[in-house]
Amino acid sequence: MATVTDDDDGDTLARNRRAFHDYFIEERFEAGISLFGTEVKSIRAGKVSLREGYARIASGEAWLSGVYVAPYESGNRWNHEPVRDRRLLLHREEIGALSGKVKTRGLTLIPLRLYSRHGKVKVELGLARGKKLWDKRDSIADRDAKRELDRAVREAQR
Repeated sequence: MATVTDDDDGDTLARNRRAFHDYFIEERFEAGISLFGTEVKSIRAGKVSLREGYARIASGEAWLSGVYVAPYESGNRWNHEPVRDRRLLLHREEIGALSGKVKTRGLTLIPLRLYSRHGKVKVELGLARGKKLWDKRDSIADRDAKRELDRAVREAQR
């Protein structure tokens, strides 16, 4: 499978920052996405929201659901619908492996970011496990402690 690393940033078009608050991301994968021309133009303009999005596997195909792509402003009557299921472009073996992980381990597929690579729009999917309320509180406390530590280091260097 095409595993994505953090240093492989590309040209990021949209991020799902909320996913890191609500889920533990265990693995990351790259997938192509089937889009209309007006959707690509709207995504490149930054008019996309991944917040409510998720991926599902149905009848041997992977689908991206719940992602909002605003209608293209200069589009005509052939403009796209803002929220629709979009087909993810993955190999059959990749779909089978992801399906097995989702079913057996109780994980979900969440879109983490949309980016452009060689003129094509790609989506980074995260194999995620949901956080409980106390996990979210721990994450917030850790982030605040790190911020305080960084602030103290900066003050000490002055």
